[in-house]
Amino acid sequence: MAKVLVTGGTGFIAAHIIVQLLERGYHVVTTVRSDDKGRAVLNVHNSTDVKDRLSYKIVKDVAQPGAYDEAVRSIANLDFVIHTTSPVVFSVEDPVRDMLEPAVNGTTNILKAVKAYAPSVKRVVLLSSYAAMRDDDRKPPPVYDESWWNPITWEEAVQNPKKTYQGSKALSERAAWDFMRDENPSFELVAINPSRVFGPAAPHLITGELDKVNTTNMVILDMVQGKMKDKLEPTGFYSWVGVRDVALAHVRALEVPEAAGRRFFLIAGYHSNKEIVEIIKSMSHELAVRLPADLDKFEVDIPGPGERYGFDNKQSREVLGIEYASLQTTIKETVESFVKLGA
Repeated sequence: MAKVLVTGGTGFIAAHIIVQLLERGYHVVTTVRSDDKGRAVLNVHNSTDVKDRLSYKIVKDVAQPGAYDEAVRSIANLDFVIHTTSPVVFSVEDPVRDMLEPAVNGTTNILKAVKAYAPSVKRVVLLSSYAAMRDDDRKPPPVYDESWWNPITWEEAVQNPKKTYQGSKALSERAAWDFMRDENPSFELVAINPSRVFGPAAPHLITGELDKVNTTNMVILDMVQGKMKDKLEPTGFYSWVGVRDVALAHVRALEVPEAAGRRFFLIAGYHSNKEIVEIIKSMSHELAVRLPADLDKFEVDIPGPGERYGFDNKQSREVLGIEYASLQTTIKETVESFVKLGA
């Protein structure tokens, strides 16, 4: 079976991609920042039928020139690359050092390494984001599809902390497509652009490691831990997609010939914190007592149909064959994973 390099193997989405690749028979090499992180990934995939198909390489700093060169050069007969490594933090001391350079340089570094040292690679799949597409200043909010780009500049991303994350996603994806245009490598590129991602915790997390839960799931963890018993936090960003669908999209992006050279917008629908609480309360009495007793006093605090952005996910469904999981299923699976970790 084909061999796939997945960068950032301890990341939330990357961990689920690895699961699906192994289930489909691929050989997987992943990059991590330390032996401890590498062993954590290996430990969760230790059954006889998969352990010989999974290994890791250490890449300590993805932003440094040539960061991936040694790792890529050392992997024989590499067929595909899935690049997921990018910081997902919303409070940074230095926007360039902590977010923009790791995102942009990390992306160009992996593409340069593949071109230079892995001529057998047929396709690279890049984990981008809806943040690379959306234009928050556009009024009225548009209907988004893969043709949309966030118009943010490097200067805006540096100067406005509220836009640094969006900038890291938009600028790194643009850098990838610019590389394809300017360098004309032998491999193809596909970009995956998910909305906010919910779903079960990364499978390598063990009991007591709730502090390592990914950022986009933290709102659900806060609910499960009783931190919203008296007051629901505002929903804020109100569209979502399940992590297993996102992982599957990356795998299908390797396999479907028609995916080459495209972006794919992954979005399942809208949600509010009130809706999530209702789902969690329905699961058990033990969980319900950690949440507001009277939900009627809380509004569904997302814009109405004529005021919120729309979306078109047709391409992800028709080309990649994604059948989106429901919010109810996704939230229940997420909560169950937190309970297993000790929540």
